[in-house]
Amino acid sequence: MGRSPSTLQTISTSPGINGKRITALKQGGLTAFIHSVILNRKQVKEPFYVLDLGVVSSLYNKWAHNLPAIQPFYAVKCNPDRTILGTLAALGSNFDCASQAEIEAVLSLGVSPDRIIFANPCKADSQIKYAESVGVNLTTFDSKDELEKIRKWHPNCGLLIRIKSPDDNKARRPLGSKYGALPTEIVPLLQAAQAANLDVVGVSFHIGSPATDSRAYRTAIAEARTVFVTAVSLGMPKMRVLDIGGGFVDNPQFQEAAKEVKAALETYFPNEPEMTLISEPGRFFVETASTLATNIIGKRVRGEMREYWINDGTYGSMNCIIRDALSAPLSCKPFAWTSNQTNMSCEGLKTYNSTVFGPTCDSLDEVFTDYQLPELQVNDWLVFPNMGAYTAAMGSSFNGFKTADILTYLVHTNTS
Repeated sequence: MGRSPSTLQTISTSPGINGKRITALKQGGLTAFIHSVILNRKQVKEPFYVLDLGVVSSLYNKWAHNLPAIQPFYAVKCNPDRTILGTLAALGSNFDCASQAEIEAVLSLGVSPDRIIFANPCKADSQIKYAESVGVNLTTFDSKDELEKIRKWHPNCGLLIRIKSPDDNKARRPLGSKYGALPTEIVPLLQAAQAANLDVVGVSFHIGSPATDSRAYRTAIAEARTVFVTAVSLGMPKMRVLDIGGGFVDNPQFQEAAKEVKAALETYFPNEPEMTLISEPGRFFVETASTLATNIIGKRVRGEMREYWINDGTYGSMNCIIRDALSAPLSCKPFAWTSNQTNMSCEGLKTYNSTVFGPTCDSLDEVFTDYQLPELQVNDWLVFPNMGAYTAAMGSSFNGFKTADILTYLVHTNTS
């Protein structure tokens, strides 16, 4: 698993974080911190994130406790924030990169290239050449054309054959329609790699994200075992790497998923001390670590219906509503610092069916419909928890609202 989990001091001095201000919080202090930020910048109404590095560290420890034999390769696409990458690097995580830009971001933190898997089964020639030039020597494939590109531009790269998970339809976002070799394609692909003198070192799969049925890991691991046996029957060297992908979420189902994975490994890969087991968790490490605060910039009342406009939306951080299968429904808490100084949290107040729009001029930019909110006013705030996964990373600059410009405050909650 790499180094032991780092202290706040070690994290704060690591590349990507060094020099940035981190506010230490006691357990339960996040809400008060967000309120203090709002109150201290009364004239500044722009949205902002609060990233809790203590949560990231706690989740890394949780992974190590529940799946100690499986090396995490953080899926950079989930949230490529440099602070998150630096924190996970300091904690000992490896990295799943899908592009040259992601590889460059990780290498810029001083991470060794042998801690990176180029986990994109379909890569441009130029990016394969780049990986070879910087020493990233592990990648995935699921087609003969990809093998030909690798043979031409990076023939010494270790390869993982990406297979289609048998049960990825049980995830909210299945991936099998785009990636993964079918059972009938596996032998021809292995033979093509063998003929090209390429080194297939293992098997990769992804059951989809987020997973809704942990038993899907078992069927995928069973399928991977079949591929290991098939490779040996073809006269290929024994494979030594199994990549179980992602799909993990920080909720009660994680323990169940961990049990399924460990039981399946004991069944299908017993007594394999030389086997390297890896995974590609993304949202597990970061989803619950970020909170987003947005300001109400407009309001309209139509009978009992309340309509609000906020300064972030589905073309920004809430892009996940349209394009990502959220592991939990989006929610928010009001902070009525302008309209209700005696009850800023609005506890116990009457609520109304409310629609919340984002700031762009597209009618599809709709964050909530029929959502229960108290009576709020322009310049009050809506605060969204669990906004660390596929949020800012998927935002745009549509209509001139630039997601990349949203400020992030760093905190570290003591979770011990």
